[in-house]
Amino acid sequence: MRTTFNRLRAVKDSLPHGSMDAIAAELGLTGDEVRAFFNGEGTADYHLEPGFDGGIVDLTNTRILEVALRRAWEAQNAL
Repeated sequence: MRTTFNRLRAVKDSLPHGSMDAIAAELGLTGDEVRAFFNGEGTADYHLEPGFDGGIVDLTNTRILEVALRRAWEAQNAL
């Protein structure tokens, strides 16, 4: 999957407080691994190329992003 770094940051910014650790727990990761994913640091599932909108991100594993999008949607649509 290809997206931009700024779009990933927008997803991160739309998450409610505590989501990084909740995503980590759901996926069996550490909170630092999830934070690193959104910061573009040290993950094999992520390749960043220079370009517009913060650069092009090529994701080989979208699990973190999928859970983050679901949580952001749930937070936005909560009553």
